[in-house]
Amino acid sequence: MQRLKTSTFLLLFFTFQITIAQTLSSDYEKYPVFPECENVAIDDLENCFNTTLRTFVSNNFKQPEIISKENYKGDFVVLFEVTKEGKFKVLYVDAVYEEIKTEIKRVFGLLPTITPPTYSSKPAYMQFTLKLGIPLGSLETIENPKTLEEKENELEVAAKKEFEAVNKELEPYEDDLYKSNLNIPFSHDMYSYFDRQVNLVGTNSHTASKPFLYNTVSKYYDFNAQQSKLKKDAATWLGRKLWNEHMVTVKGKNYWFVLDPIVDLQLGKNTGGEVDYTYNNTRGVQVQGGLGKGLNFSATVFESQGRFADYFNRYAESIRPAGGNPAIIPGRGIAKEFKEDAYDYPVAEGYISYAPNETFNMQLGHGKNFIGDGYRSLFVSDATSPYPFFKLNTSFWKIKYTNTWMWLRDVRPEVTEDGAFLTKYIANHYLSWNVSKKLNIGLFESVIWKNDNNRGFDFNYINPVIFYRAIEFSTGSRSGNAIVGLSSKYKWNDNVNFYGQFILDEFSLNDIKAGNQSWKNKFGFQLGAKYYNAFKVKNLFLQFEYNQVRPYTYSHNIVATNYGHNNQSLAHLWGANFREVIGIARYNYNRWYGSAKLIYGQRGLDFDPTIDNTSYGSNIYLDNDNRSGDTGVELLQGNKTNVLIGDVNVGYLINPKTNLKIFANVTYRSFNPEADTLIDFKENTTWFNFGIRTDIFNWYFDF
Repeated sequence: MQRLKTSTFLLLFFTFQITIAQTLSSDYEKYPVFPECENVAIDDLENCFNTTLRTFVSNNFKQPEIISKENYKGDFVVLFEVTKEGKFKVLYVDAVYEEIKTEIKRVFGLLPTITPPTYSSKPAYMQFTLKLGIPLGSLETIENPKTLEEKENELEVAAKKEFEAVNKELEPYEDDLYKSNLNIPFSHDMYSYFDRQVNLVGTNSHTASKPFLYNTVSKYYDFNAQQSKLKKDAATWLGRKLWNEHMVTVKGKNYWFVLDPIVDLQLGKNTGGEVDYTYNNTRGVQVQGGLGKGLNFSATVFESQGRFADYFNRYAESIRPAGGNPAIIPGRGIAKEFKEDAYDYPVAEGYISYAPNETFNMQLGHGKNFIGDGYRSLFVSDATSPYPFFKLNTSFWKIKYTNTWMWLRDVRPEVTEDGAFLTKYIANHYLSWNVSKKLNIGLFESVIWKNDNNRGFDFNYINPVIFYRAIEFSTGSRSGNAIVGLSSKYKWNDNVNFYGQFILDEFSLNDIKAGNQSWKNKFGFQLGAKYYNAFKVKNLFLQFEYNQVRPYTYSHNIVATNYGHNNQSLAHLWGANFREVIGIARYNYNRWYGSAKLIYGQRGLDFDPTIDNTSYGSNIYLDNDNRSGDTGVELLQGNKTNVLIGDVNVGYLINPKTNLKIFANVTYRSFNPEADTLIDFKENTTWFNFGIRTDIFNWYFDF
């Protein structure tokens, strides 16, 4: 009962307040007064004001010629004010012709000064809206000024209508991602699903420059058909999101975006290791979308903690940056300490992609790139940490031309100044030409330089069609490190193709003729083959690859202009002075998949620096001037090491939209150098691992 009395009181109170407000707005206002209306009763002032104004406008308005010429009929509106001084002031005119606006302003300028409106007996201003019809003579009434409450109610209604209109704009999301200019996240496992389709004989595709764009691959591979094939029956919202859909999808008239959680949760055991177990705990979020026509964006943020197999931890710590952080996680970034024996390594990647037409695509972002058709690349690999970049793709006829400019860091103590890491820059281009239905040839060129004499980003290298080696000579032979390369691919048939790369860092023709194995002859090459639907087994993929790089390749006389970033190689993760053979098998059936990889390699590493500090050509971060000699430089010189790595991975694809999967794998590594050092010593490792991860980047444990 008490609650009812209180409610009744409040209702009466607010009703009373509203009534008073409306009364105040009307009872204490007085209309402006024309001289013709001075003797009119106050209740008739409104009508007198309206009549007098209408008559004045009708008598003085001169119809512009354009109205008769174009036989125009319609309305125009004048928003005006009577000021505290009694003057007429035009605030706004809404009309189809500028001539009408000019004429009505002229007419209002002829109006006399009148007695101003008042509020509570004090002069005040009052605004009016006058609607007139063309041809003139059909003047309509002048709208009375609205009370504050009426205006607020109108705004509330308008705001609600605007929200309803926005809701009506929303449309069903229909896999707009697959039609976009966004990158397909580069994962070897993921790319194997459509690798055959983009490599069929006769397709005008360019497969070396990665990551691919969705709308490019969609020309050869039907993402929607594959999604339908793998779709699970799920009645609940949670079931659909888990098995078939993105977590959040929004689409409007000129925009769309999708949002998904990212996880990489792994738990493992390194037999005989120093720690009881290994783990990785990555959580993150990825948002992708489009705005307008041709503009897309993607952003991914990871928060990670991890502890890995002993050999991987040692390598991560061996490339630690200056400043006290304990490690750099290969392929991810600088790590902080986490607890006593683990690492904390946050990573953020993102980019904006814009395509003004089918010829050009521009990307500005923070991430990684890859150039090549193999498992490894001798040009640009994704084995290093993310970096800022600007990329321009130009596609026409049988040509695809990729220009990439990158901002890199050297984080070693010897090049750090005042606690700041050294910044260096790289500019490269890759020209891919489909010579025929079966043959592709690619030309690669790159230069890397640092900020000498506050040189900064040298705009000499902005020109995308240029020989960087010539620029290097013009800016000083030691001002930059230039590298050139040649690639090729031949499609034997729809199921077999061969590929290769040749990289040339430096050479001396006289030394080649002399056959003296000069250190100047720095080059490497790759040979590989792919076999799709191997032995007529659908979805069975086999790959064979051989890589070899001579000593001192990718290094430079100036220690900071090596071909690396964050103490990692931008090309092959082993640096230089090695050879290796790789065999890979992949198979998928519906949502099940499996892969096996076998790597056998030999590396020419350095010895313990306390005994022999000579650079034998494997570590690209060491100065060339500290080399073993000018001639007689042989492949695998130094601390010759045999490496055998085997890896078997099986898993189940939970959600094809996000590439979320559960997996289990076992890795065996045999590392056998001729001489043991603090970091490189004889060791056999068996590493068991299982977990759940969103497979949107490559992990490389092949060290």
